[in-house]
Amino acid sequence: MVYIIAAILIFGILIGLHELGHFLAAKACGVRVNEFAIGMGPAILKKQKGETLYALRLLPVGGYCAMEGEEEDSDDPHALNNQGFWKKLLIYAAGAAMNFLTGFIIILLLFIGTKAFYTPTIVDFAEGCPLESENGLQKGDTIVSIDGEHIYVYSDVSLLLGLNKDGTFDLVVRRDGQKVTLKDFPMERREYPATGGGTYTGFGLIFGAEEATLGSRIVHSWNNAMDFVRMVRLSIQMLLTGQAGLKDLSGPVGIVSTITEVGEQSSSIRDAIDNIAYFAALIAVNLAVMNLLPLPALDGGKIFFLVINTVAMLLFKKQIPAKYENYIHYAGLILLLGLMLVVTFHDVWKLFT
Repeated sequence: MVYIIAAILIFGILIGLHELGHFLAAKACGVRVNEFAIGMGPAILKKQKGETLYALRLLPVGGYCAMEGEEEDSDDPHALNNQGFWKKLLIYAAGAAMNFLTGFIIILLLFIGTKAFYTPTIVDFAEGCPLESENGLQKGDTIVSIDGEHIYVYSDVSLLLGLNKDGTFDLVVRRDGQKVTLKDFPMERREYPATGGGTYTGFGLIFGAEEATLGSRIVHSWNNAMDFVRMVRLSIQMLLTGQAGLKDLSGPVGIVSTITEVGEQSSSIRDAIDNIAYFAALIAVNLAVMNLLPLPALDGGKIFFLVINTVAMLLFKKQIPAKYENYIHYAGLILLLGLMLVVTFHDVWKLFT
């Protein structure tokens, strides 16, 4: 039960922070905000301050920022519809930016006590590894990219090597300050002697570590957040190419189940908190990226129409009427809710099967 409550709070906080991003950007741009609410449902507390009604609502599942001129055109000069391109762009993107920033800060806080970070720099090769040669990999090489995908963090090496199924890789390594490209470089998993005895199956590469400093903690936190962005992109690519289907998606029920599993498999309460916080950072960045997709009802869809209307005004002195744009966003919202219901059904089905 405690993990279910934690999951609900995580969703509520992240959505609330998303709306806070819109609110802060709107206030900074001089846009009238009629109501800013934390939570949904009936109001527990209300306070009118200036032009804005601040409300705390019963259900801790998000919130909203109601701006003048957001749903329909308004004559108020401070309405959203009467603002210029850059102010609108900033306001629309601010929610996703706040979610990304939240994910970055969570990761940074988790890395505060870290003493060292593994790096993608090869310090040695396992006994009998055939990859070390003058024309191949060498000690001191730092792997920069694999098959065109940048290495943000050490764990990317195993992830990207695992995604390739044909056994030949396009590697870019940094060697003596210069980038060296190894095109169609053959690599295969083999059995190698393990340090503590026995054997393990892998590529035979041994990587080093570096001492953590304030600067490296910030850099690694940023790289982790960017790695989360890439994970979302790869997931979308897999959906579009058929490598994954709707059954592989997770909605709120699936995420709650995952959080519960993460917590229960942790060795201590501290580990459970750290692991769930790391997962929350992943969700935060995921929300940021997904919200910027150019789909109706999402912030990315609003940005898309903003660009279309700006170009239309420059070329034809006309733009899409607000009510028609809202119809499209409403239709998109219905489709997204329908998709969410399908995904939730699969999540529930998986729990029972």
